[in-house]
Amino acid sequence: MMDLTLTPEQKSPVAPWLKPLWDSLDFDQIPNAILLHGQSGIGKFAFALELAKALVCETTPGSAKPCNRCEACHWFNTANHPDFIALIPETHRKFLPQADYEADEVPKKGKTARDDSEGEASERKEKKNISIEETRNAIESLSIGSHRGGNRVILIYPLEMLRSDSANTLLKSLEEPPANTIFILLADRVDRVLPTIRSRCRLLTAPRPDREQGLAWLKSQLHSIAGIKVTDADVETIYDEQGGAPYSVLDSLIARHNKDDKDELTISIAASRYLLQSMAQGGRISWLDAAEKIHKAQYSFLLATMQRWTSDLQVVSQGGSPRYYPKHISTLKGLSQTARIQKLLQFWTSLIQARRTENHPLASRIQLEALLAQYQQVFES
Repeated sequence: MMDLTLTPEQKSPVAPWLKPLWDSLDFDQIPNAILLHGQSGIGKFAFALELAKALVCETTPGSAKPCNRCEACHWFNTANHPDFIALIPETHRKFLPQADYEADEVPKKGKTARDDSEGEASERKEKKNISIEETRNAIESLSIGSHRGGNRVILIYPLEMLRSDSANTLLKSLEEPPANTIFILLADRVDRVLPTIRSRCRLLTAPRPDREQGLAWLKSQLHSIAGIKVTDADVETIYDEQGGAPYSVLDSLIARHNKDDKDELTISIAASRYLLQSMAQGGRISWLDAAEKIHKAQYSFLLATMQRWTSDLQVVSQGGSPRYYPKHISTLKGLSQTARIQKLLQFWTSLIQARRTENHPLASRIQLEALLAQYQQVFES
């Protein structure tokens, strides 16, 4: 099967809509902690990796960074830089630079907070949280000076997934940051980050691209990858369904092309499609069947789908145009005729409350059944 992993040239590190944010950075005045936040799937992680590489780059002062030519950049690109630490869940490690064991004269593998038992990891479900052990090990290593005498960078994503004990460990380091140590913290939901952590960081808001810009970038990436066959209409539909997140759409289309049925994003998208078909039934929804078919998908992804559909239904009920599902305008108009506005607003409130605990290890199937049963009641007198 063809490997469609994107090269750096195909998947630009800094997306066009994030370029103004990049240009606003002063590398001579970088604070000890940066909190980059914004919608998932818009390129924050790629931006953060490029920023981390720029901060450890050893090119001549005043030159553009990262140079991608110096020894430090080479080590970073091959996942071997000793002064770069990534605290991320197992589910996200595939997005890190990959080690090049065939390269000449490379140092020992740098700390990326990962297990050495790669074989065992493939046999079990990947963890979505960052453990307290990983956090403590990373923080304790800061007591030792940087290996190359320059900056040391710690990247943490997603910040809101840190357990309370891990967050407290991080907070202590932010209160008294070690010399030449820079924290790059990423969050999809900044409202879930501890206020004490937010107050010690410089907040950077990653904007979402407008639809035209996002689609143009996405289509250019797809056209540069041999083997992917997808119509512009299909791309636009998926783009809208995923809330205008180009990177998420790109990753999902690549996974679909590779027929990776076990990919979490692929599973979630398929479940989301079934969920939409079910919600389109309005009061005739078979909520037990729907919950049974979709409960293995990522709960937060399903909640986001329900929120987008409900948002569009509210807008159409008030005479507006749908934002996320414009191709379902006729269905939404039909549902708006029978929807009880008060119950629809109550359902919206329930979705907001559900999202506050979406990462809690609850039985998602029971939660989905309760929400979909409430959705059915929206259309009952």
